[in-house]
Amino acid sequence: LYTAPDSCEGRCGEPLREEDECHCHPECERRGSCCEDYERLCGSDGFSSSRDSISDQELLELSEQLYGADHNKARPSDIALNPQHRADPDETGDRQDRSPQPLYRHVNEELFSKPTYASFIKLLDNYQRATGREEEVTAEELSEQDRFLEEVMKTELMKKLFAFLQGKNRYGSEQEFVQDLKEMWFGLYSRGDGERDSSGFEHVFSGEVKKGKVSGFHNWIRFYLLEKQGVVNYFSHNFDGPWDTYPDVLGLQFSWDGFYKEVGSAFIGCSPEFEFGLYTLCFLARPGRACHLSLGGHSLSVQTYPWTKATYGGGRRFIATAYVMSP
Repeated sequence: LYTAPDSCEGRCGEPLREEDECHCHPECERRGSCCEDYERLCGSDGFSSSRDSISDQELLELSEQLYGADHNKARPSDIALNPQHRADPDETGDRQDRSPQPLYRHVNEELFSKPTYASFIKLLDNYQRATGREEEVTAEELSEQDRFLEEVMKTELMKKLFAFLQGKNRYGSEQEFVQDLKEMWFGLYSRGDGERDSSGFEHVFSGEVKKGKVSGFHNWIRFYLLEKQGVVNYFSHNFDGPWDTYPDVLGLQFSWDGFYKEVGSAFIGCSPEFEFGLYTLCFLARPGRACHLSLGGHSLSVQTYPWTKATYGGGRRFIATAYVMSP
């Protein structure tokens, strides 16, 4: 189900790209760049049908559809940003706070009463940010995970994503899809010393601290709430996307309780289901590789990585990280 970068599972006939570790297009035989399992999966007797692979064009078209279906996103009047200093490449690592004011001037918190936002926010305090400390998951936290998944699956955006993946023979039913979302995003694995201390959701949306640095933490709602509490300090930005409505993309530098994030990236003003859905799509279609998308006519890429040291469900991979790439 999840395509490792060095496998042809679900990739037969996929266009050749120089950045890929190996290829699954018939042309790879002439070039000598086929993945090891190319013949087994994509040869004449192979079972990994090329029509079930996800093409670059399909990713561009589907991402535009998901962008258009983000009905819960912020309106331009809901958020006022104050980006202040734009950091040069040689400034991002020096930990200098060049922006005296907070990043968020205003956020219309009525957004947070929408069901997907409210159920998302409840998840954010379920984690210990330090890696190496085992997460204890309570029955209440498990029910909060279920509630979030239930709410996002009510949205047109996630229904579109499921319909697409079902059409690609990735899932037979919505129930199977939801169960897999729960495992890939919330399933625990160890980033530390064998303790089950991390999950894709914690890393990407809530943020972690590892070896004295902020790790993950790519969500605008989490950033806003912690900045409001005074525990996140915005330093500067190194990228501001071309979008003049939300969602937009910001590459930024900040500290969290004194721990530094040299280059973070985040969608700004999107709904939780938009980020969750887009990252899921890219993890399933292009894990470990750049996933090229289009939003409102502007191109962008999402990078995801599978966690390689543990699996679930017969060899499926957990999400290690997912983030939007700022050039």
